[in-house]
Amino acid sequence: MRIVTWNINSLRLRLALLERLVAVLRPDVICLQETKVPDELFPDAAPAALGFPHVVRRGMKSYNGVAVLSRWALRAVDAPDWCARGDCRHLQVEIAAPGGPVELHDFYVPAGGDIPDRAENPKFAHKLDFVSEAGRWFAQRGVAPRSVLVGDLNIAPLENDVWSHKQLLKVVSHTPVEVEGLLAWQRTGWHDALRHFVPASEKLYTWWSYRNRDWRRSDRGRRLDHVWVSGDLVPRLRRHEILKDARDWELASDHVPVMVEIE
Repeated sequence: MRIVTWNINSLRLRLALLERLVAVLRPDVICLQETKVPDELFPDAAPAALGFPHVVRRGMKSYNGVAVLSRWALRAVDAPDWCARGDCRHLQVEIAAPGGPVELHDFYVPAGGDIPDRAENPKFAHKLDFVSEAGRWFAQRGVAPRSVLVGDLNIAPLENDVWSHKQLLKVVSHTPVEVEGLLAWQRTGWHDALRHFVPASEKLYTWWSYRNRDWRRSDRGRRLDHVWVSGDLVPRLRRHEILKDARDWELASDHVPVMVEIE
């Protein structure tokens, strides 16, 4: 099973790029974030035309939104309304896979604004609350076997998940309070699939800002997009791919697709 996660940053604007993604990575499941389209306007015919007849989506106008596209049958599962906002940041589905269903979570964690201060910045407070609430939920519920969690978690937790650990310690996405929140969530039973393949001593990015005119030369990236798996799936991890070239596609998202293959 090849699972791809991608913050597409507007599905309708970048719908043509899905075809390129499918041609290169040949995924079985695509998890999208920031689709920015309400359910009634979702382009339902497009995934089926690409070979993904099964779709679960949760969207709203102009902001947020998540969707799961699959070659295999899906079943939507009720999940919490994080922070009681109804802002379309999470989908939980079951994938009909050989040997039993795979539980899949697709998350879009709040970005948190620019000021890393809970009191001064309500967006940052929302982000911290969201991460804390998700961590508590999984701690109480437990991580089921055959589970995968993916998405734009908007936090780069490790020193080599950012271009400069020292310079970004006070920048939203790499502050110590965010990192501790994310790692506490991960410690509820998840394993970092990307770092299974790439040692923590090596740089690893999935996002490059639009502000960098020559993003590839400056390479000031961050790893904001994640794939976590339950412990029983760790021995079944086969390979990963970060489609860095997608950052150069016309109308590119500032995030690139991330793929993990599980046997």
